[in-house]
Amino acid sequence: MLEVELKVRVPAHDPIRKRLTSQKAVSCGRLHEHDIYYNAPHRDFGKTDEAVRVRYTDDHAVVTYKGPKIKKFGLKAREELNFAVESGTAFETMLVRLGFTKTTEVNKWRENYKLGTASISLDTVDELGTFAEIEVIIEDENSDPSAQIDKIAKEIGAVGDPILASYLELLLEKRGGTGH
Repeated sequence: MLEVELKVRVPAHDPIRKRLTSQKAVSCGRLHEHDIYYNAPHRDFGKTDEAVRVRYTDDHAVVTYKGPKIKKFGLKAREELNFAVESGTAFETMLVRLGFTKTTEVNKWRENYKLGTASISLDTVDELGTFAEIEVIIEDENSDPSAQIDKIAKEIGAVGDPILASYLELLLEKRGGTGH
């Protein structure tokens, strides 16, 4: 599976939220996500363009591996593997024992919507501001979802220059850091 997304900086969420409602998008709720990123002892994820994160939400923890970005479609595409863990803190302890180092934390408040096969998120990220993301999961790396994503972006008013960097990368850049 491949996650393909468009991320744009937006001045406000209200106009997009109204368009999502008029498009009959299904609201999936709002939650706080606290992400803690780690770097591996055997390779530098900043150089390999990978990421390992432990994400905490209100009621659970999910561990994610993100593969290097794939330069396709003019959007951000990458392999993403997710799995729930019973204890995020126990998993973090294991990472540290294995030599992984904590690099940074990202805090965001996310409103999730479903519109057909697309997932739309309205994000407010500490230190970075407000964003909209449109994400489509594809099974076949050769299929191109960019027309579908572009159509949705125009319909809901989430337009702007695509941001190919992750929130982690944007935050590290803002803070003057370079590593993952």
